[in-house]
Amino acid sequence: MPTFANTLSPTPFGFFDSETNFQTEADNIVVFVKRKLGDDILSVELTKKQIWACLEESFLEYGSIVNQYQAKSQLASFLGTPSGSLMSGSEQKYPRQTLEFLRRQAEPYGGDANVGGSYNIVSGAITLRDGTQDYDIYTELMTAPSGSTTVFSTQAAGRRTKMRLVEVFHFSPNAAYRFFDSTSAINYLNNEFSFESFTPETIFYVLPVFEDILRAGQMDISTRVRRSNYSYKVIGTKVRIFPTPVSLMGRAKYLWVSVQLAPDPLNPAFTDDTTEGVSNLSNIPFGNLIYNRVNSVGRQWVRQYALALSKELLGLIRSKFSTIPIPNADLTLNGGDLITQSRDEQEKLKTQLREMLDSLTYDKMIEIQSTMAENLQKQLRMIPPPNGKAILMG
Repeated sequence: MPTFANTLSPTPFGFFDSETNFQTEADNIVVFVKRKLGDDILSVELTKKQIWACLEESFLEYGSIVNQYQAKSQLASFLGTPSGSLMSGSEQKYPRQTLEFLRRQAEPYGGDANVGGSYNIVSGAITLRDGTQDYDIYTELMTAPSGSTTVFSTQAAGRRTKMRLVEVFHFSPNAAYRFFDSTSAINYLNNEFSFESFTPETIFYVLPVFEDILRAGQMDISTRVRRSNYSYKVIGTKVRIFPTPVSLMGRAKYLWVSVQLAPDPLNPAFTDDTTEGVSNLSNIPFGNLIYNRVNSVGRQWVRQYALALSKELLGLIRSKFSTIPIPNADLTLNGGDLITQSRDEQEKLKTQLREMLDSLTYDKMIEIQSTMAENLQKQLRMIPPPNGKAILMG
């Protein structure tokens, strides 16, 4: 009698044909299925290859469901990584968690705050004219002073989008850049932190760096707001500057402006393409499970599902002939009943497996561990302290 290992192309796909445990399981599943379907009483019209095909499909279905729930736990850590091949082996590993998904989600906020992000800010120059306050950034903002190429036209044809004005470098040239007087520390810190210098009239103090930064910001804001009447306002596609440029006397004067083009999510401002890689469940690098590593819980599910698939296949075969004529009577076959029963069993098995896996995703396990820790604390409160260790109040 030919065995699984001695049969040429025993399964349709051959994913697990070389695994020794699968070979042994395949030989045993034939006896299991035929006896469960009543082979000792009535012949079961299934060949070995048909039953082996059901076993292979059963294990593939089991692996697919397990990988789906594994992806729910790990997808955030895999996003953006190389997708790999079908037989990557990632499904057999417990990966390290990363915060890359959260960082990628936070990038737009950094871009809008002008402290990072994935898209560059473009600068250009507008040539000022006597008596003109309004300038159109789409037609007058050039890539270089006195240039002929607008910043807007640098975008690819057919993909030109609205520009967002980020900053206008328009303020009084007489800004006070003096930071603070290093030779006088009055009102900053008291004399407890004073140190003598080489010159007796000079006293230096230990100042935290954040005070210097705050003081620089105060000086800059004071110069721009209190001392300067230089300002601007954005109206539609134009920027209006105050005060009105006058007395240029033929000398070219430029207004520098920073703008951001509408971000293309598939074309960030990087030299390398960082949008390739794992993007969803379809390309996470999970291959087929290895049958030799599946425990008894999984193997029993595979056996039961293989039996249900075999029952459905037998029902389809018997449904081709509703009755078979025999001497003086007709034999009625139960093909329809077998199909109905098998599909109910398949759905029940898949529902049970999904419900179990639902409770075993990483986020659910964290909730379970948290609940266990809280309950343990409640129990520990009920344990009386050891004799002699308690403090009695009386």
